[in-house]
Amino acid sequence: MIKKILIITVLSIFPALAQNTFKAFVKDKHSKEPLIGVNVILKDTQIGSSTNENGYVEITNIRDGSYVIIFSYIGFSSQSIKVTFPIIADEIPVIFLEPEAEELEEISVTSTRGSRLIDDEPTRIEVIAGEEIDEKISMDPSNISMMLNESTGIQVQQTSASSVNSTFRIQGLDGRYTQLLKDGFPLYSGFSGSLSIVQIPPLDLRQIEIIKGSSSTLYGGGAIAGLINLVSKEPSKHRDLLFLINTTTAGGLDLSGFYSQRFEQYGLTLFASRNTQRAYDNNDDNFTDLPEIERYSFNPKLYFYLNEQSTLEIGGTISTEDRIGGGINLIEGTPDTVFTYTEKNLSDRYSTQIKYKLKLNGSELIIKNSIGYFNRTIILPDYSFKGNQVSSFSEASYNWQNENLEWIAGLNCLSEDFNDKSLFINKLDYSDYTVGSFIQNTYDISENIIIESGFRADYNFDYGLFAVPRVSLLLKFNHNVSSRFGGGMGYKIPTIFNEEAEKIFFRSLIPINMDRIKAERSYGFNFDVNYRTILFDEFTFSINQLFFYTRINNPLLIGALETGSLLFEFFTGDGFVDTRGAETNLKITYDHIKFFFGYTFIQAKNHIWDINGTLPLTPKHRLGIVLIFEEHDNYRIGLEAYYTGKQFLSSGESTTDFWVTGLMLEKKFGFLSVFLNFENFLDTRQSRYGSMYTGSPSNPVFAEIYAPTDGRIINGGIKIKL
Repeated sequence: MIKKILIITVLSIFPALAQNTFKAFVKDKHSKEPLIGVNVILKDTQIGSSTNENGYVEITNIRDGSYVIIFSYIGFSSQSIKVTFPIIADEIPVIFLEPEAEELEEISVTSTRGSRLIDDEPTRIEVIAGEEIDEKISMDPSNISMMLNESTGIQVQQTSASSVNSTFRIQGLDGRYTQLLKDGFPLYSGFSGSLSIVQIPPLDLRQIEIIKGSSSTLYGGGAIAGLINLVSKEPSKHRDLLFLINTTTAGGLDLSGFYSQRFEQYGLTLFASRNTQRAYDNNDDNFTDLPEIERYSFNPKLYFYLNEQSTLEIGGTISTEDRIGGGINLIEGTPDTVFTYTEKNLSDRYSTQIKYKLKLNGSELIIKNSIGYFNRTIILPDYSFKGNQVSSFSEASYNWQNENLEWIAGLNCLSEDFNDKSLFINKLDYSDYTVGSFIQNTYDISENIIIESGFRADYNFDYGLFAVPRVSLLLKFNHNVSSRFGGGMGYKIPTIFNEEAEKIFFRSLIPINMDRIKAERSYGFNFDVNYRTILFDEFTFSINQLFFYTRINNPLLIGALETGSLLFEFFTGDGFVDTRGAETNLKITYDHIKFFFGYTFIQAKNHIWDINGTLPLTPKHRLGIVLIFEEHDNYRIGLEAYYTGKQFLSSGESTTDFWVTGLMLEKKFGFLSVFLNFENFLDTRQSRYGSMYTGSPSNPVFAEIYAPTDGRIINGGIKIKL
């Protein structure tokens, strides 16, 4: 018996003696900083571990033999080494991982006014950039509405059935609560708002920055729901010359060109486009589902590099458009006596932008100004509305920073003057003047904790003083997990320019009585958690979960002046409007395959006069699924599916839910790229669920728009990059 025990003991000792331990440190090749959470796996086995806060990893219970050990980390190129056990050397090896090219192209953002990379910014920012913008241009190069509508948490809302004027909503709030900027200039406010996103071609954009939640501290009133900043391409020493030709089965034609280059003392960018659309009726009801459009855009910009410390930028925007929808026979030149209704929009947009930047020791001074002129005429069979708007924006800001602290302070002034040129007694002339100051501080408490706080004080000449603070916090738990929390207050000065007034073409409106109207005020917060890792040594996986809440007090409403009256007035509602919900964004990549999943849940309600009701045309559920097969500089295949849940109309009636699908193909041949896009190939459109109008064809009452009206459209073309 004792002999058997000794034999078993000896046999059990030998395998134990054959067990080995692998030790290593893993660091970033460039910064030499330790990498936390690196996956270290013995190939073709289940044996592995991950690095700790010092970049150290230890793997035990390795049998004698030769193994390939793989080091993988999101954002870095994987590396493998061959090791034979037992290891004779006692020295612990150091493994250096190389950041991938995609990681080296770090994204910097400008909307927060600071100079940080997006990963180090406490304010939650979403960026549409690079390949994604190029992909969306192939789908619709005429404007940015599709680009925004397919972003999680953003809904493009069509305000006119025949002329397809549109606005956009962030997290269920009306478009008037979001600021639309270009290069930090507020160029699309007031009367020009409903024609903003449908008149902006995207070919000259470098990226789009989106901040959701109160941002009034950053840019003043009107950013209650958030802001969208369109960032233009800037010149580099390498010439950028791009041409685009696109045509659609609905009779659309887009011709665009962009050029930029930097020389020794100056640089320039130049964008020009012509976008046309024939009147298009896809449901044979003799009314246009796409209006006839002819638009020309021209955006020149000059950069003067005065010396190593200072730069002067001078730019301009010119856009003119004729847009007419309604009875298609009348528009096409074969009028009849039945379908005599038309809706015409004639608009001209001109603006100038000047920016001067002076870099000092550890600081920067920026002075900028913009002046905008917008003229628009709305013509209906028995009514017309005409006016022009002159707006200006001036700002001086100073940025100072050291290793872990950044201060930004500034002064600005905004003005807006609208002149009603219509032939009516009740003129809707409007003026708004606001001066303000702001200060913002970003402090790196440690490498993993960054806090950003700001305060703005604005004085409006009609509504008085507004104080709007905000705060944001970034927590980096490790390389894989981070979290942001942000909150702030906001305000909105009452104007006649909103979705409700646009829908009635400003007809029968009386001017705002400032003695009876209060400014809208808000507060809100958001919280998110972001996780990213590498799965099975081959898949990159990231997920972001966001929760948000916004409340608006003293909401501005529109209604009949009195019972039975044909006049409409604006008034302050007794109560509040709030929106709450969640967004989920998931991304998985494997080799040349990318998968995106985005889901938005929104509860947007008004609590006015003790009545709780869901805001109309705000779906509770929206879902987006995108699958892309792409080999850089070779080909791209994209398949999309977007789901919109049930909505409520203004009447309280519930709508149907629907899916919109798309397929995009693109192939590159050196400097030439050929693309073909099947948009909404299942032909989802609102006319399938009911009539698009009631009443007589000569005086129609169009249905509220909650689904696509244009249906299936195929577009294709070429991009030439020289």
